[in-house]
Amino acid sequence: MLSERLIQPMLAITDPEAAKRFYGDLLGLRLLEEDPFALTYDGANVPLRLSKVSALTPQPFTALGWRVPDVRAAARDLAAKGVRFERFEGMEQDEFGVWTPPGGAGGVCWFKDPDGNLLSLSH
Repeated sequence: MLSERLIQPMLAITDPEAAKRFYGDLLGLRLLEEDPFALTYDGANVPLRLSKVSALTPQPFTALGWRVPDVRAAARDLAAKGVRFERFEGMEQDEFGVWTPPGGAGGVCWFKDPDGNLLSLSH
């Protein structure tokens, strides 16, 4: 029944104005709608709903990620806009915070939104 339906990713946010600057201005997502309950962005034709909440405890794992053709180029572009990439003890990461998994295929890096939601780029 749901196998042919689009999944709608959702994240919680506490500061809609900071989220607009981050997701819209910095990441370049297009705002589709704002209502009293959420901001909805176009995430490559998949709506990303940012639910407005009064309090949030971010989880320690990746909440949302993007697949990109070149993770280092995407990380470099975001770093130039001021994004700070996370470093994790015990993981060998390059100057952009990119970790290459065993076998050497692809790579992944992590960064946080204004509410501390952990986001990723992967190849």
